[in-house]
Amino acid sequence: MDLSSKSVLVVGAGIMGAGIAQVAAQSMRVAGQQVFLHDTRETAAADAKAKLATTLQGLVSKGKLSAESCEAALARIVPIASLAGLPADSALGLVVEAIVENLQVKRSLFRDLESLVAEDCVLATNTSSISVTAIANGLQRPERLVGMHFFNPVPLMKLVEVVSGLHTDPSVAKAIFDLSLIWGKVPVHAKSTPGFIVNRIARPYYAETLALLQEQVAAPEVLDACLKAVGFRMGPCELMDLIGHDTNFAVTNSVYEANFYDKRYMPSLVQRELVDGGMLGRKSGRGFYRYPQGVPALPTVKVQSMAASAAARAVADDRHGGVVVQGVHIVPTDGRTARELARDLGTSGVVVHDRLMGAAAAGAANRAAEARAPALAYAAAPGLSAEQRAVAVAHLLSLGLEPHEVGDTPGLVVARTVAMLINEASDAVHQGVCTPEGADAAMKLGVNYPAGPFEWLQAWSVEGVVSLLDRLDAHYRGERYRVSPRLRR
Repeated sequence: MDLSSKSVLVVGAGIMGAGIAQVAAQSMRVAGQQVFLHDTRETAAADAKAKLATTLQGLVSKGKLSAESCEAALARIVPIASLAGLPADSALGLVVEAIVENLQVKRSLFRDLESLVAEDCVLATNTSSISVTAIANGLQRPERLVGMHFFNPVPLMKLVEVVSGLHTDPSVAKAIFDLSLIWGKVPVHAKSTPGFIVNRIARPYYAETLALLQEQVAAPEVLDACLKAVGFRMGPCELMDLIGHDTNFAVTNSVYEANFYDKRYMPSLVQRELVDGGMLGRKSGRGFYRYPQGVPALPTVKVQSMAASAAARAVADDRHGGVVVQGVHIVPTDGRTARELARDLGTSGVVVHDRLMGAAAAGAANRAAEARAPALAYAAAPGLSAEQRAVAVAHLLSLGLEPHEVGDTPGLVVARTVAMLINEASDAVHQGVCTPEGADAAMKLGVNYPAGPFEWLQAWSVEGVVSLLDRLDAHYRGERYRVSPRLRR
């Protein structure tokens, strides 16, 4: 089934719908496709085309698009006031729905469309969270309905989740996969389960930080800095502020409910309080941070010169993967708290630091002299003296890192977050939602993660991740940190 020679109808002329229309009309490999753009709001489709014209002309003025290509793409987009207004000779092969996230509204639209389009016309939904199986329920030909989930902004974001429901014909999913490639996207197959790939696997990125905030482990700006240090473009707190806490909280609730209230997806009391107080983030002027000021700067980390000179004399601690400096054990987290490790070692001279991975590991050694060092969370055992703390801080500074003390919690910040992302991805693969390669591509292209969960796993170790998760599970005694059967196996 080749859809590249067919016309496309996009229903919904909002940001997503207009972006999908642009991508289809601009497709270079097939010289663009005829696109009909419809919206129930009067003039919305025409207004979307006019706005798109301004965008494309801006690209022309910057030399990023030829005037001929701009005119040709715009000529291929035809706003229509009603679905009945489709030309009889439109050769329509695909309808992409990008309307409100409401199951009944989507069902009603597709039932209406079935009476207007040919039997071989593919019906695609851009839903980000609603079951494709549920949307197809009641259609005369449910096998031709498939999920085609784009990411915002559509022209720039490469990922498309091709989501198959129980009814979806594999040839239909393949046709959408192939068309996505022609449109210059990177498609990944997914099974219709709550959150699909990206919105499911991404939940721990927000959830772990919200849990740490509820425990008062560290300030939002410290948690954000630690995660940005390993390559995330935005910390979870500033990202939630950007998305809007009402939106993020609603998605979390939706995934939680759809998974029959599995504790792994439980919403946060911290975020509910922000929503209840109208502190929604950027759009309200205040969330975790105040706007337009944004994320406050972290304090500068300083250390006594005597401790700094002593920090060079480090002895490897082979048992725990760290070092001993003047009697102070400085070790990477394995899921034990500093208190627990001090008990096991029989000394109060213990500092546990977060995992170094990705950008932090490379940046510590190679960063430019004027750049700020990567932030690193550490926790101190009870009874650690001020002098011992200074020795540990000096050692970490000497490695090109900027250590920030946080509460003594298992797994600290980066390690527990990445371990949970790996665990969630492993469960998705275990349940047949996607492949490991699909999970890695989806998370890097859909939400700009610095690496995919299985790439992190390869750089870490299965034993290390499972051990850390088991210790989190033992510490909190709940369902949240249970290890995926795939990882356990």
